[in-house]
Amino acid sequence: MGEKKRIGLVAHDFRKRDLIDWADYNRDILMEHELFGTGTTGGLLADKLDLPVHRFMSGPLGGDLQIGASIAESKLDILIFFWDPLMAQPHDVDVKALLRISIVYNIALACDRTSADFLITSDLLNKKYDRFLVDYGDRLKSLKVDE
Repeated sequence: MGEKKRIGLVAHDFRKRDLIDWADYNRDILMEHELFGTGTTGGLLADKLDLPVHRFMSGPLGGDLQIGASIAESKLDILIFFWDPLMAQPHDVDVKALLRISIVYNIALACDRTSADFLITSDLLNKKYDRFLVDYGDRLKSLKVDE
């Protein structure tokens, strides 16, 4: 990861206001980095922060998958994902996949305001960082059934 981080910002409907408030409070920090968001959330953030936000599709329409693909392609370094733990989402499978891919590729991940606060104020935020990637290759080979 370079000094300037690529930060994904995603929120479910009930958590959008919380993410927008958090981002507004941290605008001075966020403006030093490249921001990405899914559909509506990305638009709301761009309007509130008056900063450029690269927008993907709406989450349920493929935006979660686009964010996940960006993580797998090393195009995102951090994911701030304020998801709603009390509401079933019609795209819960995509949400789970997004969380899983964030862990597989070992990116910084915050799913609530406190974790996001700790992450965004870390001394590592503005430094180069060599992210460790677990080699899942041997594990995946051992899961194959011999023919």
